[in-house]
Amino acid sequence: MIHSLRIISPHLLSSGIKSPMASEVLYASGMPIKKTGHRGVDSSGETTYKKTPSSALKGAIQLGITHTVGSLSTKPERDVLMQDFYVVESIFFPSEGSKLTPAHHYNDFRFKTYAPVAFRYFRELFGIPPDDYLCSLCSEPLIELCSSGASGSLFYVSSDDDFIIKTVQHKEAEFLQKLLPGYYLNLNQNPRTLLPKFYGLYCVQAGGKNIRIVVMNNLLPRSVKMHTKYDLKGSTYKRRASQKEREKPLPTFKDLDFLQDIPDGLFLDADMYNALCKTLQRDCLVLQSFKIMDYSLLLSIHNIDHAQREPLSSDTLQVSVDTQRLTPQKVLYFTAMESIQGEARPSDTMETDDHMGGIPAQSSKGERLLLYIGIIDILQSYTCLKKLEHSWKALVHDGDTVSVHNPGFYAERFQSFMCNAVFKKIPLKPSPSKKFGTGSSFSRRTGSSGNSCITYQPLVSGEHKAQVTTKAEVEPGVHLGRPDVLP
Repeated sequence: MIHSLRIISPHLLSSGIKSPMASEVLYASGMPIKKTGHRGVDSSGETTYKKTPSSALKGAIQLGITHTVGSLSTKPERDVLMQDFYVVESIFFPSEGSKLTPAHHYNDFRFKTYAPVAFRYFRELFGIPPDDYLCSLCSEPLIELCSSGASGSLFYVSSDDDFIIKTVQHKEAEFLQKLLPGYYLNLNQNPRTLLPKFYGLYCVQAGGKNIRIVVMNNLLPRSVKMHTKYDLKGSTYKRRASQKEREKPLPTFKDLDFLQDIPDGLFLDADMYNALCKTLQRDCLVLQSFKIMDYSLLLSIHNIDHAQREPLSSDTLQVSVDTQRLTPQKVLYFTAMESIQGEARPSDTMETDDHMGGIPAQSSKGERLLLYIGIIDILQSYTCLKKLEHSWKALVHDGDTVSVHNPGFYAERFQSFMCNAVFKKIPLKPSPSKKFGTGSSFSRRTGSSGNSCITYQPLVSGEHKAQVTTKAEVEPGVHLGRPDVLP
């Protein structure tokens, strides 16, 4: 049972209804002293989002999801109808409690659930029972991640590492709701994908502000130490990590950094390479059909050989202890390995006993690696504003190198960069000169820490620069031909 039920068109998603009640306030006690987008830090040091303390937001999210999933379980399962994509359920949570909601120590708020029946279907498709979804998100406190990105979004991870919760802007939430019917069709045809897996879209309304959140799959498990991380678009215009970014414990580097740090690329078994490129090609076709662009490939690398040589730090020990309590991942096609695998299996050239969900690969020096990848930031459509942005950038710079492009060109350039410069195929009979060539391995930079929220482990210092780039042979049709749907 719910407090109210409405069916609205997608364009009303961003408007929201601001409650006139003065008690509906979750403001922090101190004014924000640092701000990135809507994300700030108040005088007590607590993170805020639209002036709502992070602790209050986390509590509201867990109360809301507990209620909406519970109420949904009383409804009989049925086929998804077109109108299901535009349903919005709303429930008011007064601090003193009500007949429908428990009492809580936060200020009053309203919780909205978008397309609950459709998202229930998506969760079932990925093998997530309602009890597991609730247990992951609501049984233990959510963990705030330090990384907020350029947009100033807040990120939370579930205690079992399965789910990421991200705040999104109203235009992104609106676009996702419009995308749902096509997303439904694509998942029915191809559940194996590197596209984000969306499990829920919600809104916490407090103090006259709408805080929209999306629940997604977690690409980077905390149980695995990541040695380096890249956000890749296939563009070279201003695609280098800033000095501020480099000072972080685990910086997110960009395309030019990758070409400098790993000029020879990352080598995969032939079957794995083909499966990965086919998956990228198929996903790019889907994004292109929706006129989506400016997305990235998030690539995080675990170096097995480096990890075996590194002494265990206190942070690493703590993560190991925490993850011993984690249950095995429950989500179908949850990992990058499962998302592309199909019939591909690592060959004898990949000597890794436990892939831990990562894709086995090698550096040009023969170092054993695990890759964790996924396509991110897909909620950007090619609007008139994007067209104007590309036009003025192209007047000053080479139009082919900037990241803002029409979706068709963007998809083709993205695939070409990933399957030629980033990922390479291990030769069937590699010679010693090729297998242990002069290419660099990784450039590891040290960053300062000191944040109170969870971060990944810092890297070992050391700088290596290389100027040589190579290209791998790509079989015709592997990533630019017809879409080959893997089983």
